[in-house]
Amino acid sequence: MADYGRSAGTNSFSIRMKGPQVTVGATASVDDERLAELGYRGEFKREFSLIETVAFAFSIMAVIGGVSSTLSFGLASGGHIGMVWGWFIPCLFILCIAASMAELASSMPTSAGLYYFSAKLAPERYSALASWITGWANVTGQITLVCSIDYTVAQMITTAIAVGTDGTVVLGAGPTYGILVAILVVHGVICSAATRILARMNLFYGILTAGATVAAIVALFVCSGHRKVSTQVAFTSFENNTGWSNDGWAFLLAFAAPMWSLTGYDSAAHISEEVSGAAHAAPIAILVSVAAVGGMGWILIIAVSFATASVPDLLQTKLALPMGQLLLDVLGKRGMMAIWSFTIIAQFLCGAAQGVDASRVVFAFARDNALPGSRWWKRINKHTQTPVNAVWLVIILSVFCGLLVFSATAFSSLAGASVIGLYTSYATPIFLRITSGRNKLVPGPFSLGKWYMPVGIVAVTWVAFIVILLCFPPSQRTDAAEMNYAPVIVIAVFIFAAGSWMASARNWFVGPLPNIGAVCY
Repeated sequence: MADYGRSAGTNSFSIRMKGPQVTVGATASVDDERLAELGYRGEFKREFSLIETVAFAFSIMAVIGGVSSTLSFGLASGGHIGMVWGWFIPCLFILCIAASMAELASSMPTSAGLYYFSAKLAPERYSALASWITGWANVTGQITLVCSIDYTVAQMITTAIAVGTDGTVVLGAGPTYGILVAILVVHGVICSAATRILARMNLFYGILTAGATVAAIVALFVCSGHRKVSTQVAFTSFENNTGWSNDGWAFLLAFAAPMWSLTGYDSAAHISEEVSGAAHAAPIAILVSVAAVGGMGWILIIAVSFATASVPDLLQTKLALPMGQLLLDVLGKRGMMAIWSFTIIAQFLCGAAQGVDASRVVFAFARDNALPGSRWWKRINKHTQTPVNAVWLVIILSVFCGLLVFSATAFSSLAGASVIGLYTSYATPIFLRITSGRNKLVPGPFSLGKWYMPVGIVAVTWVAFIVILLCFPPSQRTDAAEMNYAPVIVIAVFIFAAGSWMASARNWFVGPLPNIGAVCY
């Protein structure tokens, strides 16, 4: 059976697995006992298996959808080099972040996730503040990620309409926003479903996403034929189309593509209260999904680079997304529409999975009374046993964030805000792990051992660099229509959260709040 141990520091526990393997029913019981040790009673049905948990995290980072949505970043920031190496380099650092997060998720498998980790690893005096900062950063990132994913689905649909009508119907910002709102509403309905249904759907999401990605890779390599550029061009050709005079800085901006595409893997932690064997499944899902998306994404990017005969031509396309133009050039109209249809479906399912993740974050934060109106957002629907109110709060806030579609930099602003918010919330507990929490964490089934310190230092340093990078505009000269609104979104939330903390929250918010009887934690 499981032996629950308490660390030498405050508020940290782990599971030490002993004895024979347990049955599924016994595993669920062990999971709920572990959750009780962390201060919470089980409110969800544990119907996500290991493979479904991996599929869930993988689906949120939909490979083909992420590459298709962010291709313009690499094209502008270095051309072929920007695409290929602008994807590969960040992935190495993201793996360090994922490994550190996996260790924490294994030790403390709760839907509260990152802000719970921060509270338990921070000095007792600053525990509540660390939890407050992490929670608000994560909520900001989660909601803007939902909006940015669904916005790219809307862009994909408008691209398909333009190609299908041979360019006679090109939808502007207004219709695109209408499509975005419709997609968000559909996702709200899907995310309100029962856990059992969501678990089975996410397995389908993962299979479809992987299949669509492989199909696109094969199609681009095979059908580009004589259009293929040389290996030297595909891997070493550099073009600066950003508007920044410094080529090195221009190349760094390409890092935004994988940083946005590889977000949301903390979802495995956020659904851990719905997972059987969460202390094992959550870290495996985090690591496997990041490695799979990073690797498959790089192979797809290489295929794209070989098939790209002219970087300027792709950047000048009238279609909403350059990837649509590339597929049209290489595969023709019918081939492009076939691949693009699966791309749309994959990205749509990605948005649905992210909606589930965001609603669980909102629910967990509200459960600790950290959000305005928490008593509404922490309610569990008695029929579906899911946080339906939290789902629709996420949808409504995403609709408001979607108003940015009327800006020329809508996607880069939403993507930047989601990356800054999410990775700040990722780095905070990792920073605390390597500082004040060095002796507080008793490792779970997955542990980095002595490597937690160097891996953690690399992870935190990288996030600090990326956050600064994503605050800059896409060009040296900008105006209101083309400015980077990511810092505006993040600062607005920071001002609200900081104001709330100073005005009242510091007097009543204590961090993760147990919802069961007397619990030592």
